Amino acid sequence: MTEPTTTAPPTGLPGPDADPALLALAVELLQEAGDLTLKWFDREDLAIDQKGDGTPVTEADRAAERLIRERLDAARPDDTVLGEEEADKQGTSGITWIIDPIDGTKAFTRGVPLYSNLLGVFDEHGPLIGVIHLPALGITVYAGRGTGCFRNGTPVRVSDRSDPAACVLSSSGFNPWTDAALLGVKRAEFQLRTWGDGYGYAMVACGALDAMVDPSVSLWDVAPLPVIMAEAGGCFTALDGSAPTLEPGRSTSAVATSAAIHAAVIAALAS
Repeated sequence: MTEPTTTAPPTGLPGPDADPALLALAVELLQEAGDLTLKWFDREDLAIDQKGDGTPVTEADRAAERLIRERLDAARPDDTVLGEEEADKQGTSGITWIIDPIDGTKAFTRGVPLYSNLLGVFDEHGPLIGVIHLPALGITVYAGRGTGCFRNGTPVRVSDRSDPAACVLSSSGFNPWTDAALLGVKRAEFQLRTWGDGYGYAMVACGALDAMVDPSVSLWDVAPLPVIMAEAGGCFTALDGSAPTLEPGRSTSAVATSAAIHAAVIAALAS
């Protein structure tokens, strides 16, 4: 059995700084698409379909992704685009956009305002830009490689709390957790909450929460996080402290924390 990594990884990402114009475009596209979803939010007549994997999808999911793709076709026709609801589009520019039109569709369908829209951009060096938009709350958290992390234009950082008893650890849901991992974080005295999906990760970047843990997520769910967490001074790893698997069609585990408690979270999960 491989021993877990219990030291926080370096927060810097390789590669040149993100182009401010490209970051501004990513924020603009996601805000426009996310705000479009409000047209369907909290409506009693919302039609909910089931995808092949049993997860829900709505007209809002499809419309938001379609809008982003149309805008990218016009502004960035040579880029690759990967989205949760439509087929991949292969480009030649070396830039890849990864779209989750609604992260937290279950929350969305129940009228819970904590759903989000996610957008990640990668280049030949790796993660380049990350954006989390919370339409019902009017909050956008975003970062570009080398630019810092921002919430609605104001710089944000992860918390500096280091005592687990003073730290809040959240998850998209505790059902997928093993009993041992759940007991480990309880024994470490972390305060447990379930402010899930992209909202939880955004709040870690802003310093409101201290850790967000998900045993299994897809690329779409976490594509913005490597840049956002690095630029906010935090850590983004798998459950064992290694680098997450960020590949289409493969699931990964995800841990986003402040640097101050990364080791304590990984150790508690392993215990």
